[in-house]
This record gives sequence, C-alpha cells and structure tokens, in this order.
Amino acid sequence: MGDDELAELRRRKMAQLQQQSMDQQSMQDELERQKQAEDALKRVLQQIMEPEARERLNTIRLTRPDFARAVEQQLVMLAQTGRLRGKITDEQLKAILQQIQPEKKEFRIRRVG
Repeated sequence: MGDDELAELRRRKMAQLQQQSMDQQSMQDELERQKQAEDALKRVLQQIMEPEARERLNTIRLTRPDFARAVEQQLVMLAQTGRLRGKITDEQLKAILQQIQPEKKEFRIRRVG
C-alpha cells in the first residue's frame, strides 16, 4: 500500500467520522426540538384543561397514545381559534371524546341449538 492510498484511506475515514458526528448532532437537535414542542403543548393543555380532564387524557395516553395526541391537537386548535370558554372540565372532555371516538362495532355470538 502506497503513501497515496494510505492518505486516501485516512481522508475517507475522517470524512466518515465527521459525517457520523454531524448526523448525531442533527439527531440531538431534532430530539431537543421535539422536547420543546411537547413542553409547549403541556403548558397549553395546563392552561385550557382542568386537572381531572388532564388526568383522564393522560390515562388514555397510556393505552392509546395516537388517539390521545389527536385529542390534544384538537383541543389546542379549539383554544387557538377562540372556541373555548374557560377551562375544559372532565365532563366536557368526556363529551369531546365520545364525538371523536369512532363507533364501536359489537359482535354477538349466538349459539343455535
């Protein structure tokens, strides 16, 4: 292996390491942006929801995180458009959940004979 080949290998390795470092930094930046967005969302929800309603939404998040996120976005949109009067109570949240949640299909098995 000549000096030129060795220098080229070193250059490639350095470029690869720099790219990995940049990729890692951009991932950290993205995670930080996500955390800031979640913190902002939590602050808004605290302003527009009673504690019992937030508790109910947190419980839903444990079993259905995507559904909870959709509900949160809906609530924030309502707040931003000025369609909320006062904080959302637990009863109001229940009503909203019933409106958003798709109809459940029931299956009944009957035995014949």
